[in-house]
Amino acid sequence: MATKIETFLKPFLRENLPEVRPGDTVCVYQKVKEGEKEKIQAFEGTVIARKHGKEIGATITVRKEISGIGCEKIFPLHSPTIEKIEILKRGKVKKAKLYYLRKASR
Repeated sequence: MATKIETFLKPFLRENLPEVRPGDTVCVYQKVKEGEKEKIQAFEGTVIARKHGKEIGATITVRKEISGIGCEKIFPLHSPTIEKIEILKRGKVKKAKLYYLRKASR
């Protein structure tokens, strides 16, 4: 039996999401609004964490190195600003959270 909250949130959940896991190399395409223009910006990196499972607040943390400096972004999976998520490479890891990559990148 679905609760009132679940029935209210059902139209906002996205159906076409790929199965993203920690260790995967992904490219996230996000709509960015600059003034009156709107463009799609790609962010490619390694997924170091996935939180909140399949609920509306599910997020992934993607990390990449730019000129030796680590850059992380947290993307809400069910956000309307996310255009698509491409999985470029599957990773084989033994942990669910790969926060050790922050220090290991030197």
